[in-house]
Amino acid sequence: MPPRKRAASTTIDEPRRSRRISSNVKKSNYFEEDDDSEDPLTTSNVKKRKGKSAPASKRKQEVDDGLSDEYQDNAADQDEDEDGGEEEENDDDDGDEDEFATKVTVVKLETLRPDGGVEYADDFVHKNTMLFLKDLKENNERSWLKSNDREFRRAQQDWESFVMSFTSKLSGLDFTIPELPARDVVFRIYRDTRFSKDPTPYKQPGNCFVGGGLWHPENESIYKIRESIDERPRRWRRILNNAGLKKHFLPDASKSSSADVALKAFAARNKENAMKVGPKGIRADHRDLELFKLRNYVLSKKVADNVIFGPGSQEKLVDIFTPMVPFVSFLNSIVRPDPNVDGDFDSGDDEE
Repeated sequence: MPPRKRAASTTIDEPRRSRRISSNVKKSNYFEEDDDSEDPLTTSNVKKRKGKSAPASKRKQEVDDGLSDEYQDNAADQDEDEDGGEEEENDDDDGDEDEFATKVTVVKLETLRPDGGVEYADDFVHKNTMLFLKDLKENNERSWLKSNDREFRRAQQDWESFVMSFTSKLSGLDFTIPELPARDVVFRIYRDTRFSKDPTPYKQPGNCFVGGGLWHPENESIYKIRESIDERPRRWRRILNNAGLKKHFLPDASKSSSADVALKAFAARNKENAMKVGPKGIRADHRDLELFKLRNYVLSKKVADNVIFGPGSQEKLVDIFTPMVPFVSFLNSIVRPDPNVDGDFDSGDDEE
């Protein structure tokens, strides 16, 4: 038989209600308490505004007007702050300009000395260059050189052109001499006054000299030279006993034909910075002991200014340098031998 249907209950049950929800809604502690009004989302009784609400476009315009007014106020305050900051910075800049104002010194340049009818040339130093150096000796001050800057530049160019011209002639005497630019072979006019009691800033004329050799060589070069003195004593005597070399660089031995006299004169010329005793391993009675003591191996000669200045000066200098070429070539063959050049200067003269 079919199941019977239950009759509907006459009583209506109340809807189920969660016990976790309190009847009195409290505001969360995480919200700010500055606003006394209740949150419409958490209150049970929501109050509705009476009347018609404003259109959405009007509400948006009101919000935009409020934001624009606030932006304009902030922009005006910011402009005032920037204007004030700029004024303060300008005041500071004015103070700095006053404190660090550049001082301009006007120097009156002297006129160039006339050439006296003699044109400047590369193969000799003009007489005006010598006159400039004499004036510099009498007025060795920076202020004077600044006022005569044009004369200094002309003299400097005259000297550099002379050096370049003479270097080519030296290369004809010794092919190992390179033709370098003037700035690599010319000293500056300024003196090194760091360890000098003389405060004059510039070099003066009257100290011209001609020289060549090894000045303060490295220890390795000194060892090679001492080895050469020990193994080739006759070669050293033959190089130093040259008549032309003694005439210009060893005048004390020019009247003697003895090689030992020339050797002693060479040692006396290079006694500066020499050892007081012979190096280790050399007997105290060695006949070439004075050569072993040396640390410099240089030939030099002071020359008068008129040898360098004036026409024909380069020919005079060539005559002085010519007898020095074998000496310099001999030193080069010892410290820096060229494998392409035969380094034996008469191989038979080394036997004792």
